[in-house]
Amino acid sequence: MKSPTVRVMAASDEDPAVGTIVLAFAADPMARWTWPHAHQYLAAMPRLVRAFGARAFSNGSGFCTDGYVGTALWLSPGVHPDEEGLGALVDSTVAPSLAPEVAAIFEQMAKYHPTEPHWYLPAIGVDPAHQGEGHGDALMAYALAQCDRDHAPAYLESSNPRNIPFYRRHGFEPLGAIQIGSSPTLVPMLRRPR
Repeated sequence: MKSPTVRVMAASDEDPAVGTIVLAFAADPMARWTWPHAHQYLAAMPRLVRAFGARAFSNGSGFCTDGYVGTALWLSPGVHPDEEGLGALVDSTVAPSLAPEVAAIFEQMAKYHPTEPHWYLPAIGVDPAHQGEGHGDALMAYALAQCDRDHAPAYLESSNPRNIPFYRRHGFEPLGAIQIGSSPTLVPMLRRPR
């Protein structure tokens, strides 16, 4: 089996790319803790993906494999998520009983986020029907080659413990753990350039 081909996405690729990530995160512990009911998740998750990573489309740092089977939204140094959009999303979709815990998670995430110029991976996902076929590896290798060319670290938060071995295999190391109240654990991870 040949390795999946990776290409840079444009703004016109946003809808199918976001769809792949939404599908990939359908059983994600953090996403489903935040939005436990399917209708809540399906309404909120596309907005979350866009608020966190849509700027990748206009900055040439969103990547996909053929047919959008796998997509990764990276933010290059100096590009940040839409914090106003994230705040509005949390305010309008998260249950009031969870809102303080979600706010505390975002505060902790900010404490771990590197202050030096870095590449940030807010979202990577592979269609569950095609997981295990090398799409995630191809996407990660493609982006990390750019990080290494830039001599910049790469940073992410793993919201699923099943993915930590994958990230470790690509050189990421845990920086700690974020767990607030009833939340699952979120693991901030950093990879130094090679």
